[in-house]
Amino acid sequence: MLEIRSLNAWYGESHVLHGVDMDIPAGKVVSLLGRNGAGKTTTMRAIMGLMGKTQGAINYGGVNLLKLRPDQIARKGIAICPEDRGIFPSLTVSENLFLPPIVAQGGMDIERIYALFPNIKERASSRGTQLSGGEQQMLAIARILRTGARLLLLDEPTEGLAPVIVQQIARTIREIKQLGYTIILVEQNAHFVEGLADIHYLMENGAIIDRLEGAEFATNIGRVDKLLAV
Repeated sequence: MLEIRSLNAWYGESHVLHGVDMDIPAGKVVSLLGRNGAGKTTTMRAIMGLMGKTQGAINYGGVNLLKLRPDQIARKGIAICPEDRGIFPSLTVSENLFLPPIVAQGGMDIERIYALFPNIKERASSRGTQLSGGEQQMLAIARILRTGARLLLLDEPTEGLAPVIVQQIARTIREIKQLGYTIILVEQNAHFVEGLADIHYLMENGAIIDRLEGAEFATNIGRVDKLLAV
C-alpha cells in the first residue's frame, strides 16, 4: 500500500498542496479527480520526488519516499506516465519502448507487452511523429511496464483522445489491474473512471475534499460533475 500523510508542497513560495491524505491499496485502481490546477499532477510529481519542497510522508514498502531521490523511487517499482506522454518523436516505437532501462524486478516481458498492446508491435518501426494520440498513450504505458514498475501513475491518459480510444484505454487499464498492478489515475473525466476505479479522491485547491468508494460513486456523479465543471 502507498500511504500519503499530511503532504504539503510548494512551487517557489507558493503553497500548492495542503495536507493531502490518501491510501492506495495494492492491486487497486484509485482515481484522483479535480479541475485543472487542483493539484493532481503536483501530487504525482511529489510521489516521484520531483517537487523541490515538500513536507509530510509518502510511505511505500516501509520507506518515506520524500527522503529518496527520483532514481531511488523508480527503483522501488514506481513510474509515472505524464500527461504529455514523453514520446521521442524522432525515435521509432521500438526505440522509444526500449530506451528506459529496467530499474526494478518484475518488468513485463516484450511478448506480454505486445499481447497487451498489439498496435505497438504493428507500429514498431514507425517514428513517434507518425503515431496517433491513442498510440502514443499506449506506447507511454507500455514503456513504464517494461521498466519493472508495479505502481503506475497515469496522468490524464484520456486527454484529447476520441471516445473509441478512451474505451480502449479503459479496457487496457482493467487488464493491467487484473495482472496485479496498482494504478493511480489522474483524471478530469468522471464518467471515464466510473466503474473503473475502486476508490475515488476529489481534489480542489490543493486539498482532498472527499473520498468515495466505487460503489457510491455513481450516486454522487452529479456532485462530481459539478466539481469538475469549468
